[in-house]
Amino acid sequence: MAKVEVYSTGQCPYCVMAKQLLERKKVSYDEIRVDKNPNKRQEMMTKSRQRTVPQIFINDQSVGGYTDLLALDRAKKLDSLLAAS
Repeated sequence: MAKVEVYSTGQCPYCVMAKQLLERKKVSYDEIRVDKNPNKRQEMMTKSRQRTVPQIFINDQSVGGYTDLLALDRAKKLDSLLAAS
C-alpha cells in the first residue's frame, strides 16, 4: 500500500473531504496538522510549493489538494497510485 500524507488544519472543509475520500477507499494516511505545528506548515510549503491545505502526498509525490485528489479518482487514476508502494 502507498504511503499517504495529508497536511491539514482543524477548520478546513476540504481537508475533511479529502480524508473522507481516502477513508472510503480504505486507505490509511498520516495526517500532519499544520495549525498545531508551524514548522510543519513550512515543511509542507517547501515540499509542495503551495500555501493552502490540504496538501496530499502519495509516496512522497505531491498530488495537490482535495479537488486534485477527486479529479484523479474520477479519472480512474487514484487507485493505481494508491496501490503502488
